[in-house]
Order: sequence, then C-alpha cells, then structure tokens
Amino acid sequence: MPRNMLFLMTDQHRTDTLGCYGNPRAHTPNLDALAADGTRFGNFFTPTAICTPARASLLTGYAPFRHKLLANYERNVGYLEDLSPGQFTFAERLAERGYNLGLLGKWHGGVQRSAADYGFQGPDLQGWHNPVDHPDYLSYLDEHGLPLYSIRDEVRGTAPNGNPGNLLAARLDQPVEATFEHYLATRTIEMLQRFAAAESHDGTPFFLATHFFGPHLPYLLPDSYYDMFDPDEIELPASVQETFEGKPPVQRNYSDHWAFDTMPAEVSRKLIAVYWGYVTLIDEQIGRIRRALDELGLAEETSIFFTADHGEFTGSHRLHDKGPAMYDDIYRIPGLLRVPGEPAGQVRDEFAGLTDLTATILDLAGEDPAPAVDGRSLLPLVRGEDVAWRQELVAEYHGHHFPYPQRMLRDERYKLVVNPESRNELYDLRTDPDELHNRYEQPELRSVRDAMLHRLYVLLRERGDNFYHWMTSMYPVGELDHDPTLSSF
Repeated sequence: MPRNMLFLMTDQHRTDTLGCYGNPRAHTPNLDALAADGTRFGNFFTPTAICTPARASLLTGYAPFRHKLLANYERNVGYLEDLSPGQFTFAERLAERGYNLGLLGKWHGGVQRSAADYGFQGPDLQGWHNPVDHPDYLSYLDEHGLPLYSIRDEVRGTAPNGNPGNLLAARLDQPVEATFEHYLATRTIEMLQRFAAAESHDGTPFFLATHFFGPHLPYLLPDSYYDMFDPDEIELPASVQETFEGKPPVQRNYSDHWAFDTMPAEVSRKLIAVYWGYVTLIDEQIGRIRRALDELGLAEETSIFFTADHGEFTGSHRLHDKGPAMYDDIYRIPGLLRVPGEPAGQVRDEFAGLTDLTATILDLAGEDPAPAVDGRSLLPLVRGEDVAWRQELVAEYHGHHFPYPQRMLRDERYKLVVNPESRNELYDLRTDPDELHNRYEQPELRSVRDAMLHRLYVLLRERGDNFYHWMTSMYPVGELDHDPTLSSF
C-alpha cells in the first residue's frame, strides 16, 4: 500500500461549486479528474461548521466537544484557545513512524502552538484569511518581480447600525502568479521536490498538506477570475426565499449582520459568480501540484485527499459566511480520495466526514486508526467493499461571535436540530431539500421527531457529550436508566 499522502484542503467550500458534484457550469477539471481517479463521497460532512474546531477535529480524530477547542480565536467567547497538552494527533503518530510532515497554508489551529509545534514543516501562516503581509509571501513576490497586494471595487452591504458591512468581494490588482493561491502551490511543489529527494535517498515517506485559505470570503480575485462567470446566468439558490418563519430568531439576526437584504439580487448573483471563479483559481493550483507529483514519478506511490473544513452560504437562506444555522450549505463538504491501486470513479453515499479522514490517514500509514476515536477508516469503502456503516451523523456547534450551543442528527431523509434557547428544527430533506420549512411542531411528524430526539439523546450519552443533560428533562427521550440529578442520594 502507498505510504505517501498529499492532503489538499480548502476553506468554506460548497460542494455545488464542483463539476463532480453536479454543477454543469463549474470549471473544476482538476478536482473532477481526482474524483474520476478515485472515490467521491456523496454524504461527506464536517463535525462543526467553524474553522478552528473543524480543523482540530481533523488533526485529532475527536469531535469538538471532546477536544474542546470550540471557537476561532479571533472571536473566542471564553473557550480554550489551544488543544490540551497530551492531546492525540495523527501528526504525532506519523512523526513516530518516520514521516516527513509538511503543511503549506492555513493552520488556524490555536494561538500558542503553530503547525511546527506538531511537527509540520512550512512557513507559519496564522489567521483566517490570506496573510498578504507575511514575510515569506513578500519574499516570494520580490523574488519573482511581482506586485504587492492591492484591491479595488469593494463589495459590501450596509450593517444594521448604518456602518459599511463586512467586505464580501473585491478586484485584486495582481496577476495570477502573484495570488496567495499560486504562492501556496509553488511552495507546495518546492517542498514536494524536497520530500521526493528524501524518499529517493532513504525511503522516508511523507505527509504533505496544502490548506488554501479560499474560497472563504472575501473573494479577492484578479479580473480574469472575478469576471469568469456571467452573473446573468447564475440562478439564486431556492433558499433565498427564506422567510425565517418558524425558525430560530438568530438566523434573521445573522442575515442582518451580513447585510444580505441591503444588496440587490444582481449583486448576490455576482457574488456567487465570483465565488465560482475563486474555486476555479484554486482548482488550477491543485492541477499544478498534481502535475508536479506526476513529474516526480510519485503518483502511484501517493494517496491524495481533497476536502474542506466546512461550507459557505453565498446567499443561501439570505446568509453569508457560516454561523448558528445547521443547514447542509455549510455542513456538507466535498470528500475525494484517491488511493493508488484501488477502484476509480466510485461514488460512495455512506455518511462520512473529517474525523474519518484522520482514521484513514493512520490506516494508510500502517497505524491502528482507533485513536481517532470519533472516526473510522474509509479504506474499506475506497476498496469497494460492502461493509456495515453508520446510518446517520451527529454534528455540533458552540458559537462564534457569541456562545450558541446546537446539536444535529441527520439521516438520509430527516434532520433534527436542537436549539436549547430557541425553537428546535426538523426538516424533511426528501420533500424540502432546501430546508425552508421547519416541521418540528407539525403533528404528522411527531413520531419522527420523537424518535430522532430519543436517538440523538442515546448517541450523545454514548459519546459522552454532556449536552444530553438538557434533553433529559425537556424532550421525550424515553424511560431513564440513570439518575439525571447526578446525586448520591
């Protein structure tokens, strides 16, 4: 089995921007080719739709409630800011196996410890967006005679207090070679060459990750990508008809925060078009990396992963970014995996996610995947085996700008979201794939609702997620087999 691994990751990436996930107008030939060469996972999800906790789950194989790194540090609301000392990570185990470890791009994994503290080589690129003032990036521009970062034609709405809203997009006055994405791909190729030389010399395997900061907003692109897709040919998502009737009020507040209603429909279509252009820019850089892998003769010795930390709204439900709304727009993510020698062109629809990638990384390295306690190796699925698999998934959220606890149970047809401070949600994804109609209070779905509440309660108790304590007294979870007061009486 090949031991080398190339791990490609984007940030805030919707599945419907990729041709291999059904977008006929997308221009993503390199990612589409990766799907054709390997396995595409159709029901791939993040454990939480927020950057740092999701990335910590990938690193550890732990659900967020378990690793406890629950918020992005820029807007931390009192949670931990780094993983606890002694926390298991796949990087530690691969290093023990003698791997060269490299990470180019977004880390966003804590405040005190960088990727280097976990054994990864590469420049320390902190923060949530392209760090265009980083010395290594500036050195790259200078080395190649490329212009510095500069933007124009900013796109913003109007915030509720009358101030300019968050920056959503702008034109970037740089050629493609100067973009941060091109820089990351170039640095990846350089490290790949060094790792290939080490493997040739003494057989040292490598794990090399490229974590692009995009297509996370703001979408800052050269004109050729900014105008690549005609906004007049973009259809707004069906969920732009969201009324928030029967929904938790925080969703309407978030819509106001992102100033969606202060911008006309043509701006919303343009933003989606620019987002697609951003995806194309990244796809081209992934193509450069794959070609370098081929030229180095490593294609048949290297497994290739592609995923994202979470999705992006881009106008769905009259929202941008992500937040306290557990819609598939931000919880369903791309999942592609090519393992040399295994079947090509597969589509697997089992529920899987980031912590399963952790287990798979360990498995490919010849390690026991069990320490990734909330994951399971995907290799049996990649091999085309008919194996028993989970029939549902649990996801969680802990807040971003403010604490906001949520838990979700999703199966093939239904989605339940528990919001302790507000209305719970229940969606029939077969009849309402855009999740516009909250049916939690409808009598005809009471049996479904109660069965899912009970099932979520059982799963949370089994996992050790203390969120279940709220559910013990508030919902029909069945006869108790424990003392909910936790007393000794």
